[in-house]
Amino acid sequence: MIIDSHCHFHLLEEPESADAALAEARAAGVDYFLNVAVDTESHDALTGFSERHARVFTSAGVHPCGTGEDPSVDELVALAQHPRVIAIGETGLDYGAGPGDYGWQQTRFRRHIEAGRAAGLPIIVHSRLAPADTLRILQEEGAEDVGGVIHCFVEDADTAKELLDLGFYLSLSGILTFRNAEALRKTASQLPLDRLLVETDCPYLAPVPHRGQENRPAWVTEVIDCLAGLQQNSAEAVAQQTAENFFACFPQAQPQTS
Repeated sequence: MIIDSHCHFHLLEEPESADAALAEARAAGVDYFLNVAVDTESHDALTGFSERHARVFTSAGVHPCGTGEDPSVDELVALAQHPRVIAIGETGLDYGAGPGDYGWQQTRFRRHIEAGRAAGLPIIVHSRLAPADTLRILQEEGAEDVGGVIHCFVEDADTAKELLDLGFYLSLSGILTFRNAEALRKTASQLPLDRLLVETDCPYLAPVPHRGQENRPAWVTEVIDCLAGLQQNSAEAVAQQTAENFFACFPQAQPQTS
């Protein structure tokens, strides 16, 4: 079984190609997908896509850089009541714009953690150039009681240990295959396989050998192959274990029997 634990079908250059991208991925052997929200305006489109495709789950939340509607805890919890929603997010911190006041992002992040607790759902955490603040807020908010995943994990072994100690899963993306990601590969080789997920973050971060192209969920297999080599394991074993981890991380996701 292969699962793309974080993708954005609705953000493909041509949104109408989402069905084609899904069919392509299924043909490549990818079984399940988590189509992650970045705003509330797309909520109906995301849940509708999941209603049409039983193996595509979705989430409810606002990306840390999102500039649209900024929902309250109650509003996030209400969105999360849809049966195809299995997580809150993606949420977190993104300091990619350089020095500045990110207090509003931190407030939004805390609100999403609270919504996850209220809805009984894990959170999907985006952390870019903000490892210390991300960890601090997770600890201050008691996020170990909420659980979830650090998507697109790129940090060092010490940060990984602290996040794992909080009970979070770590998801590896196509960055793992990048030429300049040697430090990440070294860290990934030592991470416990039973706490890892794999993802594409489609349409972003296309893995080698597809760099420069719009990423596709089918290419999660490249991440699996890379991780398998780093951990001296078979691709089949890595795929199966990360799939089992997905369902452990997201208990509301139910595997299909057919």
